[in-house]
Amino acid sequence: MTTYTILIILSGLVIFSYLFDLIASKTKLPSVLLLLLLGIGLRVLIDHLELHTFDFLTILPTLGTVGLILIVFEGSLELKYEREKNKLIKGAFLSALFILTVTILVITFIIYQITGKDLYTCFTNAIPFSVVSSAIAIPSAAALNKKSKEFIIYESSFSDILGIIIFNFAISNPHISFSSFTGLALNTALIIILSLISCVTLLYLMGRISHHIKFFLIISILIMVYAIGQSFHLSSLVLVLSFGLFLNNADAIEHAYFRSIFIYKNLSNDLTQLYQLSAESAFIIRTFFFVIFGFTMNIYALNDHIVIANGLIILASTFFIRFLYLKIFRKENSGTETFIAPRGLISILLYFNLPAYLKIPEVGTAFLFLVVLGSSIIMSIGLLSAKKAVKEAV
Repeated sequence: MTTYTILIILSGLVIFSYLFDLIASKTKLPSVLLLLLLGIGLRVLIDHLELHTFDFLTILPTLGTVGLILIVFEGSLELKYEREKNKLIKGAFLSALFILTVTILVITFIIYQITGKDLYTCFTNAIPFSVVSSAIAIPSAAALNKKSKEFIIYESSFSDILGIIIFNFAISNPHISFSSFTGLALNTALIIILSLISCVTLLYLMGRISHHIKFFLIISILIMVYAIGQSFHLSSLVLVLSFGLFLNNADAIEHAYFRSIFIYKNLSNDLTQLYQLSAESAFIIRTFFFVIFGFTMNIYALNDHIVIANGLIILASTFFIRFLYLKIFRKENSGTETFIAPRGLISILLYFNLPAYLKIPEVGTAFLFLVVLGSSIIMSIGLLSAKKAVKEAV
């Protein structure tokens, strides 16, 4: 394969992704689902032509991590804090915490019934299947009203953060003790302190860098700090969400000393450019990640009726839990929010970060692919039904 052929393929994927975004805006069909299907189609074509390809699984976790950072950062840059939103933020956090916790416990029981493995192994394997993917949920919520959109951004981001915290805690503590919880408290305090320092430092740099290239530098530093934090098993996604919120709300801080040091003339323009850059970068990374994920999946493994049956049980359980919680505790729920609970990028990353000795053959990549694809299809049906209902009401 020549250099020019590779360039044609890469450019073609970006063009297809752009068209998929246009289709998604008109039909409410998530572009991620179309990207997955494109990846599957390419895999079928490559297998048919019997061509040799690169082992894309080696770069998938890296692509996914960068994509997750950019998508959460992009979403947080849209959020404007107001005191009246405290109830919304609290509701989103409690929703993410309750639904995630109950879903993990239910899926742990399901995996235990399927495999008969010990509860600890089942618990660690259940976490990736329980986390709502902000990488899919945030773009899919774009067509909702403002309050519902903000709720989904906060809830899915909190779900990612809590999922990573629980996952790191579970992997690091096969046996729970008092020191396990003191370690968790210490890690939480460290990431909060690191977030505060990083937010202030990066905002200061934005105001002081005079070079015409500075936004990629800021994003690179953010990614580096995230990676350092994750290396020490800190939940660095808190840092990403905090930085976006801090930047978009820094001008609301009235303290004179703070404003004299950190608020500068072109801050508003810089934020617009930073948002644009992060959004377009996230678009590129998301494109390649989901196409590659679809490409790397062995779709022939889905011929296993047991895998399909177990996957459907998990999907039914997760959406039923979400439906009950939102029905009881979120009165503002339009009904569409129930369906926006996709599994995707974060689920894939957590699954690939499971130590080899904890992975269960019966809950393999085909199982993961089925849940990711199935949750996206259910979300698509929900969004399309909501769009149809709105049209009929009009």
